[in-house]
Amino acid sequence: MVEQTSLIDEFAQQTNLQKDLSVPRLIEKILSRREGVLSETGAVQATTGKYTGRSPEDKFIVRDEISEKTVDWGTVNKPIDEHVFLKLLMKVTNHLKEKEELFVFNGFAGADEKYRLPIRVMNEFAWHNLFAKQLFIRPTAVELAEHEPDFTIISAPTFKADPTVDGTNSEAFVLISFKQKIILIGGTEYAGEIKKSIFSVMNYLLPQKNVLSMHCSANVGAEGDVALFFGLSGTGKTTLSADPYRKLIGDDEHGWSPNGVFNIEGGCYAKCVKLSEEKEPQIFHAIRFGSVLENVVLDKVTRTPDYDDVTLTENTRAAYPLENIDNIVKPSVAGHPNTIIFLTADASGTLPPISKLTKEQAMYHFLSGYTSKLAGTERGVTEPQATFSTCFGAPFLPLAPATYAKMLGKKIDQHQANVFLVNTGWTGGSYGVGQRIKLSYTRAMVHAALEGELNMVETMKDDIFGLHIPLHVPGVPDEVLIPKQTWENKDSYEKTAQKLAEEFHANFEKFTHVSEEIVKAGPIYRL
Repeated sequence: MVEQTSLIDEFAQQTNLQKDLSVPRLIEKILSRREGVLSETGAVQATTGKYTGRSPEDKFIVRDEISEKTVDWGTVNKPIDEHVFLKLLMKVTNHLKEKEELFVFNGFAGADEKYRLPIRVMNEFAWHNLFAKQLFIRPTAVELAEHEPDFTIISAPTFKADPTVDGTNSEAFVLISFKQKIILIGGTEYAGEIKKSIFSVMNYLLPQKNVLSMHCSANVGAEGDVALFFGLSGTGKTTLSADPYRKLIGDDEHGWSPNGVFNIEGGCYAKCVKLSEEKEPQIFHAIRFGSVLENVVLDKVTRTPDYDDVTLTENTRAAYPLENIDNIVKPSVAGHPNTIIFLTADASGTLPPISKLTKEQAMYHFLSGYTSKLAGTERGVTEPQATFSTCFGAPFLPLAPATYAKMLGKKIDQHQANVFLVNTGWTGGSYGVGQRIKLSYTRAMVHAALEGELNMVETMKDDIFGLHIPLHVPGVPDEVLIPKQTWENKDSYEKTAQKLAEEFHANFEKFTHVSEEIVKAGPIYRL
């Protein structure tokens, strides 16, 4: 059996590793290797070829004596044999040894020093290494001198697997070995695989330390009140947590320890489609020198980013360090959450823009994790698709969903957090007929929830979903709050809403061990 340490040491000795280059030096390498170009703001623009999103069918966890009894095996956590992984690891390292130079980043995942994971990222592409440098937590000079990685990522985009020989699903692969403590990525140039694979690792490790790992953004108010925003990609986590009146903790991945909340990352990976200075000024101005623009089209003459151009994909992205946001918490740690918001981009247009959740409803909707998957987030998705992603992050959860759900329920009780469901999707009809809920309305609703203005407000109970809808929210027209009132065809609304309710019920049937109170907290059954 080949051990990780000996293999990596041998690999390092036989390759030209450019260790921890500064941002300017990395940009020089990117330009000299023609991996990307500079925008007018000094951000690096790079394209990822045919892989413009994650490839969930190409992700595997190595089955061994460590993972065998701990990983929740199934369609998400697909196993791959250890000997297959090791053979592919040898092939990839031999492939990389032939390259003139490779790039290394040493840093951390986890802003709380008690729970952080030392990582090493080894890249074939210089722009991928710049991406890692912007997304993960950079060490101080003292920390770098003493740095010993607990997990290593090896990324080789130009190595294409042969499924018939290598045991993969396609030419692309993302393989995680908890025994060897290696993440092996190949065949895809999409940088998001680097970020999300480490998140998967943290979702495996943190709960074993009594820390709830969460796919959410977080910020903190002037009085120290902390808010969490759960949601899948495209639901508004980054946009809504970037609030000029609140300090950002992080935009996507967090841990909730006995001491409070901490960011897992050191940067942001923001969606750029239709980005504008007017609607999202903090994100717009955060994209500057050293940022990475992924699949964003630039004007050929001025090199100005055209965020409305989706020629390459709707999943255009910007990676930048947290420091590029003016209003941040540093280090990225804070107290226990007061408010929890579940975000969904409902393409059916039938869920209310905001509703208050009971404890049981919170558990129901956390386990359901409903949203409409937006185009471009995953390869092959070209229009919104209804999806249920347990805990709002099923693709990244190696452990059983109950592990995370029970931890959240306990923490909601312990810290008496208020929970809301916020729909950032469609109103006045389904996708293609209605329109996206105005961001200004969503911001007003979120602000009211965070400020406690909805704690005592009058509500009505939705007769299909059972949700408690506030009748008045400052800055939002009353008619917008009740979905049925925004539809011209009321019968069509009823049929569409009932269809979604039935989909909720069908999905929830797999949760056979939850209490009857949680089951009944879902949409109201109709015989």
